[in-house]
Amino acid sequence: MENVPFLFLAGIFLILFFALGFSSWRFSLPSVLVYILLGTAAAFYPAGTKTVHTVGEIGIVLLFFVLGLDFPLARMVDISRRIWPAGLLDLVFNFGLSMALALAFGLGVVSAFVLGSVAYATSSSITAKMLEDKKRLANLETEFILALLIFEDLVAPVLVSFIVGIQAGDTVSAGYIGLIFLKIVLLVLGAVLLGYYGFSKLNNFVAKHLDKDFMPLLAVGVALTYAGFALFLGVSEVLGAFLAGIMLSETGKSKELETLALPLRNLTLPFFFFWFGTTIALNQGLPLIWLMLAFLAWSVLGKLLSTYFGGRVFGLSPRVSTRAAFSMVQRGEFSAIIASLAAPQLRIFSGLYILVSASVGVLLFDRAPLMAKRMTAKRTRTTEPTRSSE
Repeated sequence: MENVPFLFLAGIFLILFFALGFSSWRFSLPSVLVYILLGTAAAFYPAGTKTVHTVGEIGIVLLFFVLGLDFPLARMVDISRRIWPAGLLDLVFNFGLSMALALAFGLGVVSAFVLGSVAYATSSSITAKMLEDKKRLANLETEFILALLIFEDLVAPVLVSFIVGIQAGDTVSAGYIGLIFLKIVLLVLGAVLLGYYGFSKLNNFVAKHLDKDFMPLLAVGVALTYAGFALFLGVSEVLGAFLAGIMLSETGKSKELETLALPLRNLTLPFFFFWFGTTIALNQGLPLIWLMLAFLAWSVLGKLLSTYFGGRVFGLSPRVSTRAAFSMVQRGEFSAIIASLAAPQLRIFSGLYILVSASVGVLLFDRAPLMAKRMTAKRTRTTEPTRSSE
């Protein structure tokens, strides 16, 4: 495989992704899940996965950059003020109680902390892609879902840092925690200043040159640069990319800039989900079977409860909160990153857990509107606003 030209392999990948994407569409299957399963099947042949990851990382950056374009600063400030109660509820249910469950099964504190961290965050990449594929970006619950994902993307790097620090023998002190939060504040503050005092002044320039071939370079360049800056600070590139979209949304040309970034995103994004599948090891047996079953059951129930009640606190109706709840079960990239730091037995356990929860989550997401309608039909028939997203 090392002697095969890169261009040949890239072409084969794109043709294969085309065939899978078309088949998924033809048979009404979630393309994300198909790409992940393909990667899982190919995990036994790790050649080239570093390049695949690099290409896929560009795709995931552009996915969240495009999402950020729909959230100008004023809107994000309003959402941020309302998401904290839901975010804390999510943390308690899906990290705290998952850790408690692992402790109840006899695991040590460090192992339980790792598994609680694996179970915490919903997959931002899978959720965002499914929102787009199912044409739910304009739905009432979408800004709540995205805000909750960003909250998780702020907390998850802190959990990763704890695990890395513990394994390296570092003391997890108040100063250590403060440094992590300082980096996050620096990243967000930088985006606010650049958006408000920088890109908001470029609206005429952007409008004048949108049809020029150098404009995609600006859009993609800003997205990759700020995502890379986030990584440099030790924070998620997903958060950096989302903030980059918010910055450029201040130009007032979000839809036009989105159109410029979409072709490259569509080419590179399948590589990310394929790579994610290759990180899931299934060839070494199944450890801790009863804990696995309990964890999977709680991973569904915990997300349903925390997201539903979080949505109600956020101001969503019962039906919209239910729809959001059934859209947040899938675990993904942060869980895989945390699992890679675990001991071998926990790594195998986490890999299978991620695959099953991702599969169940994608299927529940696909049926979320119908399930929400059925579950709330008897309680409310006329309280929902009349909108196409309902």
